[in-house]
Amino acid sequence: MAKLNVVLLEPEIPSNTGNIGRTCLATGTRLHLIEPLGFKLNEKAVHRSGMDYWRDVDVTTYINYEDFLERNPGAKIYMASTKAKRLYTEPDYEEDCFLMFGKESAGIPEEILLENQERAIRIPMAEGIRSLNLANSVAIVLYEALRHHNFEHLQLEGKLTKYEWL
Repeated sequence: MAKLNVVLLEPEIPSNTGNIGRTCLATGTRLHLIEPLGFKLNEKAVHRSGMDYWRDVDVTTYINYEDFLERNPGAKIYMASTKAKRLYTEPDYEEDCFLMFGKESAGIPEEILLENQERAIRIPMAEGIRSLNLANSVAIVLYEALRHHNFEHLQLEGKLTKYEWL
């Protein structure tokens, strides 16, 4: 079973991180947070956007990027960036791969991207747009990676309520 990982490098906005945590929980994905964070994990904004799910999110924190690399040796990391040449739909996402996203104001530092050009990916956008919201970007790329594994551990049939759909 594919177990994917989302990595946020120095996230700045607590509501984005809370929302991403909720998405990770809904998809069985691990969340990795690389400090410094622009907020405290116990802030209300993180919990409000993560709703009552936040306490169940599989979160690991790291003191910096080097700590992340040391604790995840050999990790296959796909780095989302508006500067990348490759589309996010092109890779064959491996089991246990890491999908990395940079901080909202600056993205992944250029020196890191230069060392990892072959795994840098981007989401196409209209000309003149700087970037998408971080939580939306994570959802787009994560669900593409999950699709590569046929959503194997996710519920594929809809839930009906007392108002059963026709």
